Amino acid sequence: MTNVPFITVEGPIGVGKTSLAKALSSHFQFHLLKEIVDENPFLNKFYDDIDEWSFQTEMFFLCNRYKQLSDIQRHYIDNQKPVAADYHIFKNLIFAKRTLQPEEYKKYLEIYRILTADMPKPNVVVYLHASLDTLLKRIEMRGRNFEKNMSPLYLEQLAADYDEFIFHFEQTHPEIPVIRINGDDTDFVHNQQDLTAILKQVEESLPKRSTTHERT
Repeated sequence: MTNVPFITVEGPIGVGKTSLAKALSSHFQFHLLKEIVDENPFLNKFYDDIDEWSFQTEMFFLCNRYKQLSDIQRHYIDNQKPVAADYHIFKNLIFAKRTLQPEEYKKYLEIYRILTADMPKPNVVVYLHASLDTLLKRIEMRGRNFEKNMSPLYLEQLAADYDEFIFHFEQTHPEIPVIRINGDDTDFVHNQQDLTAILKQVEESLPKRSTTHERT
């Protein structure tokens, strides 16, 4: 694992990953990596009929995230340039396991393992979680058309899947600190004290190197 700061913000749909990643990028002057969502041509169909369109949707995301992270490794991390991201490719397994049929997931997992074998791993994970009510409110506020048909049950299951995955991640990657943030109690967008507290936790968890040099 590299000692170049690579912060990943993760959590279920609507929890505020991009907003926090932007704040981290701005504060530490790290490169911002934003996930590609709107360009997925299958999303509208996916939320209308998950069983029919899940494999196409998940494969599109996998290929795009693989390309993004390959570029990030080559142009930034390998050149000692820190990164703050609003996702990491491990999220693909959370979504794929929830939406794909067993045989499809088996094929998907084989492809995933091949593509991600040499992917850079984050050295800090910020895990945002929130109640279903909070997630639904935030999704409604941002008003993405393709999310209007999202089932609350799907979102609730997804949030539970994230909790399970992050717990497992902590057990299998004890060397990577995971900072848990409760989105119900924390408003880092409108409350500067909340944001300051998160920034302090992240700074204390960054790899032990001169952050001053990294911000130039």
